[in-house]
Amino acid sequence: MKPLIGISMSRDYQYQNTARDFVRATYLDAVRRAGGIPVPLANVEESLAIFPLLSGLLLTGGGDFDPGLFGEPDRGTDWSGVSRERDQSELAFIEEANRREMPIFGICRGAQALAIGFGGSLIQDLPSARPDPGLLSHSQKAERVEVTHQVSTVPGSRLHALTKETEFHVNSFHHQAVDRVPTDFVVAATAPDGVIEAIEKPGHRFLLGVQWHPEDLESQYDTAARLFRGFVEACQAYLARRETNV
Repeated sequence: MKPLIGISMSRDYQYQNTARDFVRATYLDAVRRAGGIPVPLANVEESLAIFPLLSGLLLTGGGDFDPGLFGEPDRGTDWSGVSRERDQSELAFIEEANRREMPIFGICRGAQALAIGFGGSLIQDLPSARPDPGLLSHSQKAERVEVTHQVSTVPGSRLHALTKETEFHVNSFHHQAVDRVPTDFVVAATAPDGVIEAIEKPGHRFLLGVQWHPEDLESQYDTAARLFRGFVEACQAYLARRETNV
């Protein structure tokens, strides 16, 4: 049996002020190609009832978090992309998945969600927080399938083991980044300008967040495909263990 993997959804109000929950198909396709069954999770409390059936949680990209969730005033947050319903839902999903010791993979905003969910914080706006000429362009104008800057993985990290690379190039669509790394987490990758590009929790079966978008790269770059394969393999192992213990 293939593992069911819950996928968080974006929320916007762009159509006649009516809320819309959605997920880009590239996330669904990447999970399917890696051997999982994607299950989109609506931004409602009732989605928690699905978790006994799930074997993993994928946290997708999207808009900014309310900075009050990590105890800070507004320092450059883009409020047009803030959805308190999504913020609350994703943090509840993280808490429930962690309680069940379920594999969790965070992508872009998803990596930031992990940081907040486990007690860390964010840089709310890189250009204003780091006004120096050495800062890379982390919000690329190129197409999503194009890579634009390098990241360096930390030897000994799960990310390094999964990608089998010390350095590789990624795409980049963010103006926020992890600032304070949560307790028991470590930095797994950085950009040349020092911006944190990945965090993970050592000893966990799979608890990893990356700041780039491997779902847009996995059909072309094996470093991206390996992330999804490693995640789904961890979900498959979780499912097998759960069935054994039933």
